[in-house]
Amino acid sequence: MTGMCADRVCVVTGAGRGLGEVHAHALAAAGARVVVNDLGAAKDGTRPDPSVAEAVVEKIRAAGGQAVAHAGDVSTEEGAESLLECALSTWGRLDVVINNAGILRDKMLVNMTTEDWDSVLKVHLRSTFLTSRAAARYWREQHKKGVENDARIVNTTSSSGIYGNVGQSNYGAAKAAIASFTIITSRELERYGITVNAVCPTALTRMTADTRFGESEDARSGVLDPKWVSPVVVWLASKQSTGVTGRVIVSSGRNLAVAEGWRRGPTAPPVESAEDVDGVLRDLLDRAQPNANQRGEVVR
Repeated sequence: MTGMCADRVCVVTGAGRGLGEVHAHALAAAGARVVVNDLGAAKDGTRPDPSVAEAVVEKIRAAGGQAVAHAGDVSTEEGAESLLECALSTWGRLDVVINNAGILRDKMLVNMTTEDWDSVLKVHLRSTFLTSRAAARYWREQHKKGVENDARIVNTTSSSGIYGNVGQSNYGAAKAAIASFTIITSRELERYGITVNAVCPTALTRMTADTRFGESEDARSGVLDPKWVSPVVVWLASKQSTGVTGRVIVSSGRNLAVAEGWRRGPTAPPVESAEDVDGVLRDLLDRAQPNANQRGEVVR
C-alpha cells in the first residue's frame, strides 16, 4: 500500500475501541501494517473479550488494509513480549509502538481503594513501560547488528495528568508519569534511532462518555471526535516525524499544540532559617504563574 506509513509495522495497544481503534484504522489507511491489541475488557478493566480486537481487524481488512489481532494483557511481561513476537512473526519487523491502553476507576481520594489505584497504574503506566522496554530491546539489538532504525514510541498522556482533574488522582498520576517517562526515555533511546513522544488527546470515547465531556457543547459540536487526534499519531508514526522526540503534543478538535513542561520560575537566593522562608517564598509565589486549568490555559 501507499501512504505516509507505507509498510511500517505498528502495534497499537487498547485498539479495540475508542481512540485506539481510530488510530488503528488511520494507520492502516496510511499504509501501515497494524497489530490491534485489546483485551476487550469493560472500561474498568474487567470482563475481557478477545472478539473485540478481531472485529477491528476484520474492518481494516475489509477496507483493504493489513492487520492482525492480539488479545494479550500488555500490563504483564508475558503479554508485552507476546505483542512484540506477534509483529515479528507476522511481518518480520517492528517500526512503531503506540501505547494507548487504559482504564478508568474515578473516585475522590478519600474513597479510592488500593485496588482502584493499583489497577489504573498497572494498565496505563506499567503497560507503557513493558511494551516500550520490549520494543527498545529489540531495536537496540538491531542497532548492534548495524541496522539503522527509524523507530517510534508514541505514548498517551492526558490533561488530567499534565494539568490535573479532580476525582482522577490515580489516572492523573499514571498519565503524569507517562509524560515524564516519555521525556526520559527519549534521551536514553535516541542513540538507537528511536524517537519517543506522547500525545495528550481530548476526545469523547467510551471512557469519557460518562464524564462532563459527554454532555458538553464541545461534544455536541464534534470538537471532541477522536478523528482529530489520530492524524497526529499517524504523523508521529511516520518517517516525516524524524528528529522529533521527547515532546508532548496536545491534540483535539479544539486545537493542536505543544505542551511545555515544568520549568523553574521566580527564583531567590537560599535562606538559612525557617523564619525567613515566609517573606521570601510568598514573594516568589506572587510572581509565579498559576497552574494551568484543565484546558492548559493560565488564568490569573
